[in-house]
Amino acid sequence: MVGIDVIYDILTPKIIITMLLTSFYGLFIGSMPGLTATMAAALLVPFAFWLDPLTALAMIIVMDVLAIWAGDVPATFVRIPGTPASAAYIDDMYELTKKGRGQIALSISLLGSTLGGLIGVLVLMFFSPELARFAINFSSSEFFWLVIFGLISSVLAVRGSVIKRMTSLILGLLISLIGFDPVFYSSRLTFGIPELEGGLSYIPILIGVFGMSEVIRRVYYKTRGVTITLPPTEFKALELIATGFSTIRKYFTRFITGSLIGVIIGALPGAGADIAAWLSYNISYRFSKNKDEYGKGSEEGILAATSANNASLGGAWIPSLVFGIPGDSVTAIVLGVMMMKAVIPGPRIFVEQGRLITSLFIIFLIANILIIPLGILTIKTLGRLFLRTPDYLLVPAILVFCIVGSYAVDFTFFNVAVMILFGVIGFFMDRYGFPIPPMILGIILGKMLETYFVMTFMKGGIIAFFNRPLSLVLIILIIFIILTPKLGKVVMGRR
Repeated sequence: MVGIDVIYDILTPKIIITMLLTSFYGLFIGSMPGLTATMAAALLVPFAFWLDPLTALAMIIVMDVLAIWAGDVPATFVRIPGTPASAAYIDDMYELTKKGRGQIALSISLLGSTLGGLIGVLVLMFFSPELARFAINFSSSEFFWLVIFGLISSVLAVRGSVIKRMTSLILGLLISLIGFDPVFYSSRLTFGIPELEGGLSYIPILIGVFGMSEVIRRVYYKTRGVTITLPPTEFKALELIATGFSTIRKYFTRFITGSLIGVIIGALPGAGADIAAWLSYNISYRFSKNKDEYGKGSEEGILAATSANNASLGGAWIPSLVFGIPGDSVTAIVLGVMMMKAVIPGPRIFVEQGRLITSLFIIFLIANILIIPLGILTIKTLGRLFLRTPDYLLVPAILVFCIVGSYAVDFTFFNVAVMILFGVIGFFMDRYGFPIPPMILGIILGKMLETYFVMTFMKGGIIAFFNRPLSLVLIILIIFIILTPKLGKVVMGRR
């Protein structure tokens, strides 16, 4: 029987040892700011040469799942996103820790990521062809409106004056224009600086506006006699699990919608976990009854975004397996490994490689379940380290993390300078009430917005943006999201 054969394939010393080693590798990569899952997957490719197809793919799957979750740990303790996917809800995680509720933040992340990831894998197992056909119907027009949806959501999901929110978004879009023009093949806004030809990497920017700005903030307050200290917290395994389940039960709708958004966004080629987290968080905010808590320690915001993170990983494998189109940067590397091992993706892969694919699905399930025991170990270890370290040691340590993480992007000190610059920018933006999330999403999505706009316009002018059913659905959804609060007030007024 195939089921028994699959179990025999997985329960071998080689597979088990590989999964454990790459689990700890993923936890390390995710916990270190600046080291992304994509970089970690690329570093595993040389080992794939010497391994069989199942073991080679298993090590990337396990690493990816653990790394994406682990990015929440430094976000909780030192306000630095370990991976870009954690940036969407970093303020909520950190604010809960400042209030002595860090255990709640990490319990939500732990169970939300695990169960959201399991939902993503189950959808991958049972609905891959259907979702792949849906995703493949997305043209440049639909991607353009999806990016618009994300940018508008980022503005609507933060507090403050409309002018400050729009200023932050426009700043992010302008920053995304720096470098090589992907449409007209020319340089722009480089000011003769060779390092700007390739544009600014958003990872040093993320580390700067969150991590470096935190260093500057702590030093600033210290000079005024104020010390920022995090209250001690005991991280107990059973309480972490119980609190996580309790929060999911309380905000079950947010969990389900976040997971489904993660799967759908993950299935769209090129989207990835970070966009899934931002969209899920922003949509959760728009429909929440507790909007004032967002950015200040919202449990439902964290749950919606962190469940979308790991659910998107399963979704990203859908177009990769069915059509050979990478769902994100990690699955692009996975496709290369599959080709190397003569595993050809396509509709017939489920028939021709049924035993291998079934084994990969089970490994995906195991990887998500591993988040709980290994995650608890990571939380208890790093929790003691960060919360018990005095400020005069913690601040230099955060600064070192920022420098190393920025340098590790492409091993140049230029990115370190970018990180410091955006640390200063982030400090002043926070001080004068300019929200950071719109700027970050503008930087991430700016190039995509420009590319899809030009591609769509060249197809048929303005009409090309409105002549497809999926585009009209997205436009209606955008209008609905914008008008939701006003419609709610009208309904309540009539009542």
